[in-house]
Amino acid sequence: MSDHWLTELKTQFEDLAGRVDAAAAGDRETLKRDIIMLYKRVDGTLTDLAQLKEDIRGLVERYKQAGSADTTPAPQFNGDRPAVHADHLGASTFIEKGWSLISLGDYSGAIQALEKALTLSPGAVQAQSLLGWAQMLHEDYDEALGNFSRVLMKEPANALARINVGYICLKKGIFGEAIEHLSKAIRLDNDRKATLYAHYYLGLVYLEREMYEDAQTFLRKTLKLGPNLIEAYFELGRALWLGGGREEAVRVWSEGNKANKFNPWAKRCQEMLDVASAGGEVPRSPLAQ
Repeated sequence: MSDHWLTELKTQFEDLAGRVDAAAAGDRETLKRDIIMLYKRVDGTLTDLAQLKEDIRGLVERYKQAGSADTTPAPQFNGDRPAVHADHLGASTFIEKGWSLISLGDYSGAIQALEKALTLSPGAVQAQSLLGWAQMLHEDYDEALGNFSRVLMKEPANALARINVGYICLKKGIFGEAIEHLSKAIRLDNDRKATLYAHYYLGLVYLEREMYEDAQTFLRKTLKLGPNLIEAYFELGRALWLGGGREEAVRVWSEGNKANKFNPWAKRCQEMLDVASAGGEVPRSPLAQ
């Protein structure tokens, strides 16, 4: 994209700045009019750019729904825009920028912005939590774990931070700690999304430990809480298949595939149906996918 329009606006500004410094009494009305015109032009450009920015967000959401979307079991980042307030240090600007970049999938850029926010406002819980999200999605698990732990020291009832710690412990194979954090999130039951994912991840923990009945229990509850979480159909099918309930596994995968055929997890359900019909091997570990 050419920066010609920005250069032109800056040139007009510099010209006006020079005229202000040398303005004669008779030229003030003309100068005032030209300054107002420049302001309106810049304001209109900003409005158009803001709309384009929102349109790009919509494009990202459409991309995420495409068949090529990632099927990582990481918690979906789809929270509301953070309610940040302007501050004289400017940390709020970087917090909002970090949130936007996570939403767009630019985790490296988000990490950079949120680290800047914490430099300006050390210990800001909102920035710390978002930085943990960005690091987790970037698979910087040790760094993310450190940031979420700091959040929980300040806010022990932060259920979203707790399920993220549970997810990281699952990925690192620290199953005892994963169960502890996820079970506590369920007991807190103060965030619907956190409660949903706590059940889902406990299902994955027990799947990894080959405790298939426990895995089935948590994954069934997951689908009661969130019937649109298609990955739970995929994982419940595996728990049933590996636990000996192969007919029910096929039924669950069929339901998952029909629930939303454009969802990448629905396509994974179809893959399992194909594997089952061909007599192939169903993967045992959710961490190997």
